[in-house]
Amino acid sequence: MSETTASVLKRPHVVVVGGGFGGIAAVRKLKRADVDVTLIDRHNYNTFNPLLYQVATASLNPGDITWFLRAIRAKQSNVRFLKGTVESMDHTSKTLHLDGGLDVKYDSLVIAVGVTANFFGIPGAPEHSMPLYRRSQALAVRDRMFANLEDAAINGQDRDLRIIVVGGGATGVETAGAFAELRNNDMPTTYPELDTKRIHITLVEMLPHVLGPFHPKLRDYAKKSLEKRDVELRLETAVKEVRADGVLVEHDGQQEFLESSMVVWASGVTAHGTVKEWGVPQGRGGRIETDEHLRVKGVDDVYAIGDVSVSPDEPLPQLAQPAIQGGKHVAKVIAAGIKGKALPKPFKYKDKGTMATIGRNSAIAEIKFLPRLKGFPAWIIWVALHVATLLGNRNRFATLINLTAKYLLGGTHNAIVGETPPIVALKPVMVEARSTIKAPAKKTPAKKTPAKKAAAKKAPVGAMAVEDAPGQKSSTPPTALDQ
Repeated sequence: MSETTASVLKRPHVVVVGGGFGGIAAVRKLKRADVDVTLIDRHNYNTFNPLLYQVATASLNPGDITWFLRAIRAKQSNVRFLKGTVESMDHTSKTLHLDGGLDVKYDSLVIAVGVTANFFGIPGAPEHSMPLYRRSQALAVRDRMFANLEDAAINGQDRDLRIIVVGGGATGVETAGAFAELRNNDMPTTYPELDTKRIHITLVEMLPHVLGPFHPKLRDYAKKSLEKRDVELRLETAVKEVRADGVLVEHDGQQEFLESSMVVWASGVTAHGTVKEWGVPQGRGGRIETDEHLRVKGVDDVYAIGDVSVSPDEPLPQLAQPAIQGGKHVAKVIAAGIKGKALPKPFKYKDKGTMATIGRNSAIAEIKFLPRLKGFPAWIIWVALHVATLLGNRNRFATLINLTAKYLLGGTHNAIVGETPPIVALKPVMVEARSTIKAPAKKTPAKKTPAKKAAAKKAPVGAMAVEDAPGQKSSTPPTALDQ
């Protein structure tokens, strides 16, 4: 069994698991600390999750919102990257057990693995809906949508097409609004064969309003903006079951079946299923319980930050800023401990504000020291902050160019599309849903018979393996490290 030990390193070894907002913030804050840092992630890229819906609705390339994690070493010599999935942890010996038989020793451990979709035990939801928490899932949604449109263009619209978005939070509202703009502004030109009045966007939300964390006046503005774009709102409506051809919902005690060609799931998150194998205390939503310094309760020298962390004393919003601030805080705590200095003050989240966009010229924002904003001013700030927050200048330029082409130049938007068959695109969604319920057990591959080998050769590309992204095959389903 391969082993990477802290003992061979001259300085204390800090391991950060997860290359999302919080993980990268922690790594960067440790740049001048007298430590060696190892960043572990199952991907070698960071995904800017707030703009995943723009990939799903064909406005951005997946490369626009992903950043090569190994590039961090160009400006930080005390860090190295390790691609792998943490399967289990031994906190007594301070050892991480990764896939492939690799063991990694640590002196301090930061867990920043993010979360995954929560289906709340709703029958059929894991199998028949499509979450938006990973790059491959965004591509699956995009390619499934265009496959349905091309099929209707060739074979005729024998029935209405309906896209159902489940969840009225920021992800759900932004996704529904983007789908509506694609239908209203682009499809009349690019799909003249289709009657866009027979293409429906429906948003389903259990609460009586969308965007719950915002002020009622801003929520009302968002609701009217969606309705102006002909998004059908099903508020105070619960999803009872998701089927291959639609969703069973309930409103005011009455059940109704909504036919659908695609269901996008944006209705809450939970910890990855493999976290339960890590020997850490879990609280609400399977998230890791932490104290006032984001230290994992009852486990020495282990910290949890971002969405995967929960503090019973001060619940934090599951946004980028709490993760970034948390990453910086634990880096300070670790550095202080190494130097033998007093710990900094307990972690206190500084709320800089929240925002959400509904579409072109339409957004809402609650920003500290500013009045509540809506419409064009909020939208301009939303665009500027999201572009500025992206990692890497190339990503910022590419995103700015594509968003400018979509929103500012006018005319028909040239949608960014791919070639993934819809049935292949759906596979990683189904496997991810199963993996969050139970971590896959290792199995010895069975020997193929001559007949099976022949069948495998005849199978279309992508049909015999799960695709994490077009052109990339994985023999194991996605599990924990995905942020």
